[in-house]
Amino acid sequence: MQSIGLTTGAGETLVCLGIIVVAAIVFILISGVRIIQPWQQGLEIRLGQYKGRLDPGFNWVVPLITNVIKMDLRTQVLEIPKQEVITKDNSPTNVDAIVYIKVIDPEKAYFEVTNYHLATVALAQTTLRSVIGDMELDEILYNRDLINNRLRDILDKATDAWGVRVEAVEIREVDPVGPVKAAMEEQTSAERRRRAAILLADGNKRSAILEAEGAKQSMILRAEGSRQSKILEAEGTRVSRILEMQGQAQAYRLLSLGAAPMDKKAITVLSLDTLTKMANGQATKIIFPFELSKLIEQSAKYLGATEETVGELGKATDVEQTVGKPEDVLGKIPNPDELRAEVEDIETQLKKDLEDTAKTTKDLKSKMKLDKQDKPEGIDEVPK
Repeated sequence: MQSIGLTTGAGETLVCLGIIVVAAIVFILISGVRIIQPWQQGLEIRLGQYKGRLDPGFNWVVPLITNVIKMDLRTQVLEIPKQEVITKDNSPTNVDAIVYIKVIDPEKAYFEVTNYHLATVALAQTTLRSVIGDMELDEILYNRDLINNRLRDILDKATDAWGVRVEAVEIREVDPVGPVKAAMEEQTSAERRRRAAILLADGNKRSAILEAEGAKQSMILRAEGSRQSKILEAEGTRVSRILEMQGQAQAYRLLSLGAAPMDKKAITVLSLDTLTKMANGQATKIIFPFELSKLIEQSAKYLGATEETVGELGKATDVEQTVGKPEDVLGKIPNPDELRAEVEDIETQLKKDLEDTAKTTKDLKSKMKLDKQDKPEGIDEVPK
C-alpha cells in the first residue's frame, strides 16, 4: 500500500512539474511577441547586436535575449525655454520658440545620439542665441520669418547626422526687458504724435486748397453769370432800341405821308390853330420858332389877297417822289420769327458756356480727389 501511495504521489508531482514547464514555455513564447503601431518603427537588438527593423504589426522575436526599441516616426513638438538674449544693439530681450521635428532614420536617432529630444532642444537654444545676437531689435520684431528660416536651416543641417529632420521653427514671443519696452512705447507714442501732426497739417492744407478752389469756382460762376446777364441785358436793350427806333421811323413815315398832300393853306390853318392854343396857355413868355411875317403873309394869301396858288400833292407817286419809298425810309423791320431765332441763338451760346463751366468744375473735383488719395510724404511705418 505504501508503494502504491508513493507511486501516485510521484505521478502527481510529475504532472505538476509538466504543467509548470509548459506554462513557462508558453509564457516565454508569448514574451517574444511584439506589436508595432502604425506610427512606430521597431529596432531589434539581440545579445548586444543590431539585427534590423521591425515593421508595424505583429512581430515575434527571440524571448529573453532580444530587446525591441520602438521609435516614434510622427512629427514631434519641442519647446525651447525662454531665455534672455543680448541683441546687436545691446537690447536685452527674452525669446522663446517652438521646434517641429520628425525622425527619418530610426537607427541614427537611437545609435548616434543619447537623447535626440534633449540634443535638439539644446542645439536650438544655442542657435537661437547666436542668430538673435547678430540682429538689432527692430529687425527681430519685423523679420520673424527670416529668423525662422535661418534657424530651421541651421538646425536641420546639424540634426541630419542624428536621423532627425527639422520641419519648422517658430519664434513664439519676443519680449524686451522692462526699460527697453518703456523706451519703445515712448518712441511709438512720439511717432504716432508725429504722424497725427503730419495728418493734421495735410488736412489743413487740403482744406485750404479746397476752400481756395471753391472760392475760385464761385468767382468764376459769378463772373460768368454777370457776363451772361450783361449780355442778355445788352441784347434786350439793343432789341428794344431797334424796335423803338423802328416805331419812331414808322411814326415819321406816317407823319410825312399825312403831311405830303397838304398845301400851304392847310399848313397856314394849322399854324394859326397852334397860335390859338399857345395864347390860351398860362406862360408869360412865348417863343415862336418861325417868322410871324411869313405866317401873316401866308394867311393873307389864303384870304385872297393874292391870286398866286400853291400846287397840291395828293397822289401816291408824288409822295414817293418827295419822301421816298417806305423800305428806304424805315429800313428792314425784323418780324417776330427773326427776333425769336436771334434770341434762340443767344440761349444756345449761354447753354454752351454753362456746359464749359460744368466741365471745368468736374475736372477740378477729379484733380482734388486724386490729390486726396496720394499718401502724404514723411509718414513712415510705426513699430508695433
